[in-house]
Amino acid sequence: MKPGKFSYEAPATLSDALNSLASWRDNAKVIAGGQSLAPMLNMRLARPDHLIDLNRLAELGRITIEDDWLIIGAMVRHAQLARDELVKRHAPLLAHAAETIGHYAIRQRGTIGGSLAHADPAAQLPLATLALGAKFELRSSHGTRTVGAETFFVSIFTTALAPNELLTAIRIPMARPREGWGFRLFNRRAGDFAIVSVAATLARGEAAAIERFCLAIGGIGPVPVSVNHLVPREVATTLSEGWSTRIASAVAEAVEIEENERIPIVFRRELAQRLTREALDEALVRAS
Repeated sequence: MKPGKFSYEAPATLSDALNSLASWRDNAKVIAGGQSLAPMLNMRLARPDHLIDLNRLAELGRITIEDDWLIIGAMVRHAQLARDELVKRHAPLLAHAAETIGHYAIRQRGTIGGSLAHADPAAQLPLATLALGAKFELRSSHGTRTVGAETFFVSIFTTALAPNELLTAIRIPMARPREGWGFRLFNRRAGDFAIVSVAATLARGEAAAIERFCLAIGGIGPVPVSVNHLVPREVATTLSEGWSTRIASAVAEAVEIEENERIPIVFRRELAQRLTREALDEALVRAS
């Protein structure tokens, strides 16, 4: 199939893009890498009256540091995210997650902003940004607001973005000494979306103490979810023999998993338990 009829523009400045979005609102779609939107246009699952192409906005393709934050422009490609030295040094979980996305061609075109705004519940970058405590910069012609990853993802393919807003930047807290991360996913074929994926971050303290701990799971519901609240505090904050196994068991037993006619809940629960244990073990090694 071919897309329906629409008008097209490629604004030269962010201000022009925001003004156009304010004018068209629900009747416009924004295209970045096109890895999600282009197939939807071709199948006529999306039928906008107007298409706003962001590829001329070089200012959204930068990666910088500001105070204790890594700032990633929404037009940064997956491939750039995976190889950039600032990202690998200060947010290695995000770089690794980007490297696991799809196939080579997809990583060359797809953008971090496009993936996050599309909000596929099985995608790697929404999960990684949730585990990292990311903040998202949303801009409109009227101003800027910041939304945390925990509230940005509302439901399947639905975010906190208003019709007149663009996701322009992602702010990631920079990794500190003795912090570790783990990332695990299970898919049937290389390049497929994961059936279940897990991202973990933690910071070691003195002796057996865990000072900070974050665990998130994707693929089990309409959005990736933080599952810290499912782990008893005394277990999460103190290392002991079998620590990762006890946490994985507690999470797998209590986490809510959405019904799916293709993949049984019991299978995804088993995957959640195994992948959680592996991600935590990996994070512990990196935090040592």
